[in-house]
Amino acid sequence: MALIQSNLADGVGTIAFDNYGRRNALSAALIAEAIAALSAMRADARVVVLRAASKNKIWSAGHDLGELSPRGQDPLAWRDPLEQLLRAVGDFPGPVIAMIDGSVWGGACDLALDCDIALGDPDASFAFVPARIGLPYNLSGVQRFVARLPPNVAMEMAATADPVDAERALRVNLLNHLVPAPELETRTYAMAKTIAGRHRESIAAFKAQARALLSAASISPERAEYLEGVRWSVYAANALPSGAAPKE
Repeated sequence: MALIQSNLADGVGTIAFDNYGRRNALSAALIAEAIAALSAMRADARVVVLRAASKNKIWSAGHDLGELSPRGQDPLAWRDPLEQLLRAVGDFPGPVIAMIDGSVWGGACDLALDCDIALGDPDASFAFVPARIGLPYNLSGVQRFVARLPPNVAMEMAATADPVDAERALRVNLLNHLVPAPELETRTYAMAKTIAGRHRESIAAFKAQARALLSAASISPERAEYLEGVRWSVYAANALPSGAAPKE
């Protein structure tokens, strides 16, 4: 059974999570379908809307915890399915717009942050939860947070693992626009249609340049090795859970 819905019309692609029985958890199977859809749209879609297929309390529960690597292995390694999806979003030449109408948990926060634009309704919220499960984050994930958010807000989200509601999400740059729920879909696709009507190559060049600049920060090899050691010390001390997605 398909875990996403996808379509393409007039240069606007849509990828919609459609596995609410698992709270749209980002399983390897769902991610594989999303990456395949992005690849299929690459030639013709000028912009892609990433959304849930239906409005529910949870937009996505994030990384499927049952699929995380066991203790002693890096659950956020380069080849991890979620890391592959994040790279696919970044490599897609046109903007990817997140349309968020529910709560966003864990790894789904990474995905929302990695989208180029985000619109949400008052039910949108964001919870960064590694501190709940004893998971040390990887450098690329931390970079996404500190590039997008004020550093003190990123630290608060990482340390408390408490949700940030829609109004605050707008203030701290998690959302571009906060839209009344009945208008969210219309406003999102109106923006997508505007983008689809602009100069494709110019937008692609800006996206590539902006992402290159955001990732330009460098650290010494010694510092990188130290940070990896910090991460691995957490792996050694904490067994990762094999739990289900967050409950409503």
